[in-house]
Amino acid sequence: MGTSPEITMILFVAVGCFMAYPEAVTAKHTGITRHYTFNIKPKNIIRLCHTKSIVTVNGKFPGPRVIIREGDRLLVKVVNHVPNNISIHWHGVRQLRSGWADGPSYITQCPIQIGHSYVYNFTVTGQRGTLFWHAHISWLRATVYGPLIILPRRNESYPFVKPYKEVPILFGEWFNADPEAVINQSLQTGGGPNVSDAYTFNGLPGPLYNCSAKDTYKLKVKPGKTYLLRLINAALNDELFFSIADHSLTVVEADAVYVKPFETNVLMITPGQTTNVLLRAKSTAPNVTFLMLARPYATGMGTFDNTTVAGILEYETPSSSLKNRPLLKPGLPAINATNFVANFTSKFRSLATAKFPANVLQKVDKKFFFTVGLGTKPCPKNQTCQGPTNTPKFAASMNNISFALPRTALLQSHFFSQYSKGVYTTDFPAFPLIPFNYTGTPPNNTLVNNGTKLVVIPFNTSVEVVLQDTSILGAESHPLHLHGYNFYVVGQGFGNFDPENDPPNFNLVDPVERNTIGVPSGGWVAIRFQADNPGVWLMHCHFDVHQSWGLGMAWVVLDGELPNQKLPPPPSDLPKC
Repeated sequence: MGTSPEITMILFVAVGCFMAYPEAVTAKHTGITRHYTFNIKPKNIIRLCHTKSIVTVNGKFPGPRVIIREGDRLLVKVVNHVPNNISIHWHGVRQLRSGWADGPSYITQCPIQIGHSYVYNFTVTGQRGTLFWHAHISWLRATVYGPLIILPRRNESYPFVKPYKEVPILFGEWFNADPEAVINQSLQTGGGPNVSDAYTFNGLPGPLYNCSAKDTYKLKVKPGKTYLLRLINAALNDELFFSIADHSLTVVEADAVYVKPFETNVLMITPGQTTNVLLRAKSTAPNVTFLMLARPYATGMGTFDNTTVAGILEYETPSSSLKNRPLLKPGLPAINATNFVANFTSKFRSLATAKFPANVLQKVDKKFFFTVGLGTKPCPKNQTCQGPTNTPKFAASMNNISFALPRTALLQSHFFSQYSKGVYTTDFPAFPLIPFNYTGTPPNNTLVNNGTKLVVIPFNTSVEVVLQDTSILGAESHPLHLHGYNFYVVGQGFGNFDPENDPPNFNLVDPVERNTIGVPSGGWVAIRFQADNPGVWLMHCHFDVHQSWGLGMAWVVLDGELPNQKLPPPPSDLPKC
């Protein structure tokens, strides 16, 4: 069961600015070096009858596919040709001892300024599957994103049926306005940002939006064939339901980790998550057109883009005309179907086989309890703000600390021991300083504290973090992403976490391994990871609006004693602030 011929061939063909090398043909077991060039440049594009200039990679929207094999080294030269500062995050890549290449601005690097370049240099170790790359500064992720496909090592197969073809499908959000102007206005007024105008499949909004019938994504399949759909939620601020009319999907991978296969008619996928599914085409081509739909799952009190993106699943037949064919639409759960989401999420389990073990920690050295949710900041004097009660500004926090980005990169500050110069402090609270009924009646005081506070942990510390949603300004699901690590999701539930009665029910046998997890609306989730990767690692909500409001924190993982447990010095071309 090798890799499909379509994907194998694509490795030897130029994709974007991919350059293939002779070693790609001859290398058997050792990884090779693959080179890409990302030119960040503007591109005029038309969507929803609206023309505007967007920031792109190599003029593509979405950006080019990056395709490598497990064990390969990746060198990506990013050249900035736009006035915006830029950085690229390789979402989900472990970045073992290569934290300088992780990409979040002001965390592991200063952003790349106009006219400058930076080479992201890292090796993908022990990972295979679907991830993605995206801009990691302000809201440029709205248009700067693309798939990162990690194929198994040569001569290794998937632990499921070999697909006939592999197809990346990226969910995105389209704004008629400039997304940078949208978030800047929100931060200035303190109110919620204007929502997007459409969702997209691979950059296309589809026929349910104004004058967009010609911009419709079509998935063409052959009867009887099996397709691997690599689903990526690159949307800025919305979790999405996804379904294909009259077709079931078999989930086989989540966040580039194989899972025990299970069938479903509907998926829910949060921003930052990837899900690989097998689609088995019907044995004979029906004379029907099947719609693929995605629309938001939303539980908060704020406004959101309550629209639906549609694509078409089309069977290849001698008579390819779609005219007069019946149109089948899939059913999707209610917008706020929290119970459906909890049930769906609970189905994910690690393979836990000899080849793909679940190395979940049975005991932990350090336990943390982080509240996640919204709050407020005071409105500046002589200014009218548009926050929840017209007086303060919207904010977001973890343990009531709203994360403030520094003016220089945290990793540099840590590496050169500059934190005492006021870049950051190491007193992020391990538990809420003022406990309250987190999912009950919220406290009267909703103000948050601001700061660049980090948690310092020794190398190889085993860590458990309970992430607790709060009802302050409304309970809401929060997709939390941890940079530099995968983690095991050992438990989750509704209401307040019970430290006595909930841990005995943790799954320590085959919990799912992920890099992004949705903290349940009005509930909690418990994760465990081994701090075996030195550096500074951001953990944040993958709703960009919440990240902009401060819903994040960072871990400092100290060097170990051995040479291969230490962070190397920064590269010579590391951008300067």
